[in-house]
Amino acid sequence: MIAVAAERFDLALIAASTHPFARWREQSHTDSPRYESVADDLQGPGRRMIISGLHVHVGIECEADRIRVMNAVRPFLPILLALSTSSPFWQGEATGLKSYRTAINDATPRKGMPETFESWEDYRRTVAILVKSGVIDDATKIWWDLRPSDRYPTLEMRITDACPLIEDALCIAAIFRCLCRCLKRAHPSLLQSPLVLINENRWRAQRYGIEQGLLDIDDGHIASLAEIIDDMLAMIAADAAVLDCVDEVEHARTILHRGTSADRQRAQYAGLNDQGQNHTAALISLVDQLIEESATTRTVTGVVRGANDAVAAASAL
Repeated sequence: MIAVAAERFDLALIAASTHPFARWREQSHTDSPRYESVADDLQGPGRRMIISGLHVHVGIECEADRIRVMNAVRPFLPILLALSTSSPFWQGEATGLKSYRTAINDATPRKGMPETFESWEDYRRTVAILVKSGVIDDATKIWWDLRPSDRYPTLEMRITDACPLIEDALCIAAIFRCLCRCLKRAHPSLLQSPLVLINENRWRAQRYGIEQGLLDIDDGHIASLAEIIDDMLAMIAADAAVLDCVDEVEHARTILHRGTSADRQRAQYAGLNDQGQNHTAALISLVDQLIEESATTRTVTGVVRGANDAVAAASAL
């Protein structure tokens, strides 16, 4: 395990999107030409990106299907962000957001929710303009919440925070895979949602996580995450059965009941303050909690099997 290897160097693994009190000014980036180029391009905002995320690739061989699913799955991404939130603290401060990583990400270019594209050719024309102008070297420097991979025949979901508990990460990966399979079979007329409304839900997920609900784009009321999760799981039930990941996607209900990492971090911090611990001691305890969760291997065999099967069958939607 990575955690065991890290111990040999007096280090510990944290699978969360921000460290509760690390200072970005004290960090350095990987010494490689690519990261040197990115650092030179992004400057100050780039130096602040001491963050990490959960990225999930789903294989979709047909390019036309890949771009169609990309258009269609966008309204569901705020749900996955809400389920994944793990970055409520930044440089020792409570930010008031469940996913402060998202705010850090959004300060740099070519981020956020992608617009819709009429076709694969339309998408490639857009990329070609950016490359020809010298703005980017290639499409790997487009860092949207969701993008076609420039190296593999996959659709890559990038919106979610990293999850300390592996069963939460597997749940999110399984749901995304099932959504892709479901929407690949859906009628094109059902696949459009206004970007402004999707972005409103993106903000609500970033701000409130699973607490305050999301906008129901169809009829304009705020629906609870419990309602939304029920509807989404019903929609992908057949796909979860075919892909043999029913338990993994159903774990979303457990996340709703137990809370996300952001919820647990905030609750622990508040509890420690109530017990008289000072700010610094409470933050150190949060790091200890994250280390323990990130290194725990209590997932059931079925969850691990589901993850392995997802990798093996990634292009078999």
